[in-house]
Amino acid sequence: MTAKTVLIVDDEAPIREMIAMALEMANYRVLEADNAQTAHAMIVDHQPDLLLLDWMMPGTSGIELARRLKRDETTAELPIIMLTAKGEEDNKIQGLEAGADDYITKPFSPRELVARLKAVLRRATPHGVEEAVEVDGLRLDPVSHRVSADGQELGVGPTEYRLLQFFMTHQERAYTRSQLLDQVWGGNVYVEERTVDVHIRRLRKALGERHQHLVQTVRGTGYRFSAKG
Repeated sequence: MTAKTVLIVDDEAPIREMIAMALEMANYRVLEADNAQTAHAMIVDHQPDLLLLDWMMPGTSGIELARRLKRDETTAELPIIMLTAKGEEDNKIQGLEAGADDYITKPFSPRELVARLKAVLRRATPHGVEEAVEVDGLRLDPVSHRVSADGQELGVGPTEYRLLQFFMTHQERAYTRSQLLDQVWGGNVYVEERTVDVHIRRLRKALGERHQHLVQTVRGTGYRFSAKG
């Protein structure tokens, strides 16, 4: 699998170095820019998968760059995490309204940053993963965000939906609870492994008698999605 590319935009070199080291250790490709103009040129040339963008920079601010990228059709889908020392609620709202996907306040731990970054990348629908998936009459449509069984729409909660989408696109393989947490919850260290069991039960209930057998318990390991018995 090709490593994801992250562009770090921050005018402070020590912060860029600290982030770059953490991301490289987590197997990301890293690009760096110290101002918005350079960053914009690098986005056009290199098409990174995600932008880590500092709010306060000399010249064009991070928030202005975020707005510009979201207005341009070619860069509107680029996921953005804002980095800032501003912790006030209205600044967060301003950042999110400008198009940021997440917001992380300095100082932060590299581990937290990597977990947030994974979660944002996972939420960003990759090109070509917009096709509906169907197994034995159970259909999941990522475009309309609907799940149906034999043509009848099912009421599936947001976490159960993400769990089902992961399962249906990764069939016939057993996953541990911690792997599912990382893939579906985005590596959030505050969620206990037993939470997975709760959502598996809810998912099976939502699928009903006709399809609940597709979500199988694998003793001593975790869970698997399979149309086989």
